[in-house]
Amino acid sequence: MRDLDETDMEILSLLAENARRPFSAVGEEIGLSGPAVSDRVTRLQETGVINQFTIDLDRSQLRDGVPVLVQLDIPSESFDAVRGRVRNDDAVEHMFITSEGDLWFYGRAEAQNVRVWVNGLLDGADSVDYTVTLVDEVEWTPSIDGVEFAITCAECSNTVDSEGETSRIGGEIYHFCCPSCQGRFEERHQRLEEGV
Repeated sequence: MRDLDETDMEILSLLAENARRPFSAVGEEIGLSGPAVSDRVTRLQETGVINQFTIDLDRSQLRDGVPVLVQLDIPSESFDAVRGRVRNDDAVEHMFITSEGDLWFYGRAEAQNVRVWVNGLLDGADSVDYTVTLVDEVEWTPSIDGVEFAITCAECSNTVDSEGETSRIGGEIYHFCCPSCQGRFEERHQRLEEGV
C-alpha cells in the first residue's frame, strides 16, 4: 500500500464537491486521462478511503416535519438495540456516536409528535435520558482542504505508511502498520470465528 499523493488529494477534493463529475472532467483539471482517474478512484475504494458515493438531498423538499437533533444517554446494555432502531428509522438522516459513548442523531419528525417518535425508538430500553433540540439550519460542506489522510492500523492504531500491509479478512479490508500486527489481528479473528 502506498501513501496518498497530491493527485489523490486533488481527485478527492473534486469528487467531494461533485461526486457525479465525470472522470474525464476530473482528469482534465488535474492533467490525467479519464481511465487513469478511474484507476485511482478504484484503488481509493479498495483501500477504504472512499466508502461510497452519495447525494446531498434537501429533505425539506421531500418530507414534512421539523428538523431535530436528539442526544441520547443510553446504558451500555441497551446501546446496541437502540442504535439498531435509530439506524433503521426512515426519519433519521445522520447518526453520531460520541467519544463518551453517547448516541446523537439528526432527523425530521412531526412537530407535535417528536417525543412520541423518540420514545418509540427507545421502547424497551431502561434509564435512557435524551435531549431534543430544534435545528434552525443545516449546512453540509464536505471538503478535504487542509486535511491529511492517515490510514490507521486495525491492530495498534498506528499510522500505516508505505511499509504497511493491506488484507481482506472476513470479507472486510483491513490495514496494518507491520506484518506482526497483521498476524496478531488474523489470529484473534480466527479464534473469534472458531468461537474460542
